[in-house]
Amino acid sequence: MYSNSKIAKAVRLAMIFGAGAATAVSTSAVSAEEEESAEKVERIEVTGSRIKRADMETSSPIQVTSAEDIEISGLTRVEDMLNTLPQIEASSTIFSSNGATGRGGIDMRGLGAHRTLVLINGRRMQPGGGSSGSADANSIPGALVKRVEVMTGGGSSVYGADAVAGVVNFVMDDDFEGLEIDFIGGGYQHNNDNSYIQGLMDEKDFEYPSGSSDIEGQNYGIEITMGSDFADGKGHAVAYATWKRNNEMKFGTRDYTSCALNATATSCGGSGNAVIPNFYLSPLNESGSFDWGNYEYLTLTPDSGFQPSSGNVYNYNPVNFFMRPDERFSFGSFVNYEINDNFMPYMEFMYMRDQTKGQIAESGTFFNEEYRIDYDSPLLSDAQRSYLTDAFGLASGDQFATYIGKRNVEGGARASLIQHDSFRIVLGTEGELNDTWSYDTSIQVGSTTVTNAYINDFFAPRITTALSANGESCADTADCIPYEVFTYQGVTEESAGLLTGVAARSELSDQFIFSAYVTGELDFTMPGADTPVAVVFGTEYRKEEYERIVDEVYDKGLLLGQGGPTHALEGGYSVRELYTEASVPLLEGKEFAESLILELGYRYSDYDTTGSEPTYKIALDWTPVDDWKVRASYNRAVRAPNIGEMFASQGLGLWSGEDPCATDDPSFTAAQCANTGVTAAQYGNIAASPAGQYNGVYGGNPDLAPEIADTLSLGLVGQLTDEIDFSVDYWKIEIDEVIGTVSEDVTLTQCAETGNAAFCDNINRNSGGSLWAGTQGYITATNINLASRKWEGVDITAAYNTELSGNPFSVTLVSTYMMTKEYEPLPGNPDAIYDCSGTISAKCFPQPEWRSVINANYDMGDIGLNAKIRINGEVTNGDYDGDDKDDYLVGTGIGSQTYLDLSVRYTVSENITTRLGINNILDEEPPMTGNTMDPGAFYDQLGRYIHGSVSLTF
Repeated sequence: MYSNSKIAKAVRLAMIFGAGAATAVSTSAVSAEEEESAEKVERIEVTGSRIKRADMETSSPIQVTSAEDIEISGLTRVEDMLNTLPQIEASSTIFSSNGATGRGGIDMRGLGAHRTLVLINGRRMQPGGGSSGSADANSIPGALVKRVEVMTGGGSSVYGADAVAGVVNFVMDDDFEGLEIDFIGGGYQHNNDNSYIQGLMDEKDFEYPSGSSDIEGQNYGIEITMGSDFADGKGHAVAYATWKRNNEMKFGTRDYTSCALNATATSCGGSGNAVIPNFYLSPLNESGSFDWGNYEYLTLTPDSGFQPSSGNVYNYNPVNFFMRPDERFSFGSFVNYEINDNFMPYMEFMYMRDQTKGQIAESGTFFNEEYRIDYDSPLLSDAQRSYLTDAFGLASGDQFATYIGKRNVEGGARASLIQHDSFRIVLGTEGELNDTWSYDTSIQVGSTTVTNAYINDFFAPRITTALSANGESCADTADCIPYEVFTYQGVTEESAGLLTGVAARSELSDQFIFSAYVTGELDFTMPGADTPVAVVFGTEYRKEEYERIVDEVYDKGLLLGQGGPTHALEGGYSVRELYTEASVPLLEGKEFAESLILELGYRYSDYDTTGSEPTYKIALDWTPVDDWKVRASYNRAVRAPNIGEMFASQGLGLWSGEDPCATDDPSFTAAQCANTGVTAAQYGNIAASPAGQYNGVYGGNPDLAPEIADTLSLGLVGQLTDEIDFSVDYWKIEIDEVIGTVSEDVTLTQCAETGNAAFCDNINRNSGGSLWAGTQGYITATNINLASRKWEGVDITAAYNTELSGNPFSVTLVSTYMMTKEYEPLPGNPDAIYDCSGTISAKCFPQPEWRSVINANYDMGDIGLNAKIRINGEVTNGDYDGDDKDDYLVGTGIGSQTYLDLSVRYTVSENITTRLGINNILDEEPPMTGNTMDPGAFYDQLGRYIHGSVSLTF
């Protein structure tokens, strides 16, 4: 065992691993450790290893966020707090409405939530309800979180699959004693004074808010936590119950989102599915369908005539939810009981119900269906028949074909009503086998049910009936009102209400885990060390099942605003695993080797779907002198394809971007566009999608192979003075056989430039060359094993702790420098590789090279002050298609953005604590981008966030 002084130093160095934790170490805490005898020091398990140690040391870089950090932020959702950390990118959040899942994802390094393993007390969290199996952070009770440990650089050999980017471990306060009731509330406020966007809206005569807003998007809740010993101190139980509610906000509540910007962010654009409809209209060709060689793009005059359409778009932004309404209720308990040192059973139970609503702009016909209309139809005016005769030579008895773009403003917005119900139960026991060996075995069951009702979307068959074509008369159908789309403002609320439908689906996720391991010290030491070798031997069985049940409306894609069908899905897999770890002290108490420890790990995983795959790690932890540490690790991580990637049915969907062969001035040459399927007659005559949305075919692949990742980290940890600690860690993640899709714009670009059939065969244009009008034009982007990805960067943490006027004062820094974020879409094509670090484009989520958080705390006893500075570095425009894209943002990129958060704590009495704070006190706005780019969720979305809380403790 280590001496007492070494224990204290180990504790101090361990705290340096996370700057957030550095402030948690007080002099009294370290002194208490020093006063304990070595024999009484408890062995504990830290994130990154199942070996229980007395020294708390690990070779893996770990960032710690304390419960106090969460409370100071004022954020009621745990995922929002984690998304402010430089190592984490926002995944699905409450700010997602179009395609909302209702889940709160955690995405380390931007590699995807499905490559981030989420644990609770070191055990895998249950799936959040999607086919990817990724966890839902919504079900984490924030009031009971003691700390959050974020370990970067892989962890598959210790915890199993999905730990490619790293591990997030929520450590719960299962030793809590007493009763605590927290009342929390907050809301957003903003001064709408963006002259640039207001000027663009003035040009279009759009409405928008101006001046200082009220406090909007209010959130409030109650968290109750209670804990106590029982059975004369042999047992301890903690229980919690929470209720939280969040009000919605629409895009129209902020001037900078009150209009849909065009692709170049220079004008308020919108959708061709307008209030006054637009029509692609042509005579029938020889095959009896739309003639893309002889058509016109028209809209209506006020007297219901036809005229060429130009600039007739609908500003769909104001209706969309900027932030979804959400109501959540959860409760649970953590119980442990010590029968004796050898048998200490425990139980964890968690339940959550979450209800939310994702609202987006009104439905429409979306040019999805080809309608054939009789020249003599009563829906047409005499002026329209005359136009058809003059333009196409049509006469009585003829038919014409049309694609219609009409927004259902008369029927109201579309919405997705989502409910999550999830629970997690862990039953297990731990204990000592002897003085140096212990065991832990458990059974874990988790389940999540998601119901989704999609309402108020246009029901395709009813539109066809209401247009009364081809002998199918609206008059012969009950409850049918003709769709007066050819009459200027002729559609009524009553008729629109009869044209919508409802789609429903349910998702069921089930997880079962059996786990057992033993850990202890072997009866030998290395020649240069005094501490024995410690090992772990374990086994785990895990079974994951998922089923999505859909109604006929979803399955056949009968709602026009869905972008395609959503099919049923059922699948699952099981995996049997054996694993081991070893901590081998090589040297101790030597010159320039106060401590040198080798860590080894190996896991053998046998999947019933993809076969067996090993994962392993090797790491070194070297302390040359007191207070300095060098750490290095290599991990082989494997991620087996998840259920959705393997078993999802293939079907139509939408992607946002642009077709470089569209418009009358294509950015690709005629020869390049010919590679993508454009004929000479079509070149320069293909309409671009007004909303920047195109068709794609997506789905699973049961023949996928696992992803293989190699992760490397090299770091230095030190204490410059008694007050200043720091750590610097270089990390690199390389993934081969990446499971994903070739992005649509890469497919278009590579096909155009190379003519490679591997790309060109996935482009399917309709008879007019379009990739969006109707459903016959699309790009195939189903799951395959791609080439590779390479991420690398540097994490920096630092902590300064001192006293100011006799009171504790601390400043911490957490910073990440993203050096490389490199995508290789397909092997053997180095020209297709692109790097997203520090850039934004149609391919790249905005990735600042630098992201930093500086935190200052001053504790004056009853009063505590906190100031936080969050910094996102600048982002430049990506140029991966050989053209200049500097005009795709307002300016030449996204400048560095800095947010200042201030908060104060006041302890009223022994039982009452209050907090008040303002995040983004300077009211910084998110960057504005065109409709082909995503400004990202690194940036505060809604302006200032004002929050407060009252805690009652007994």
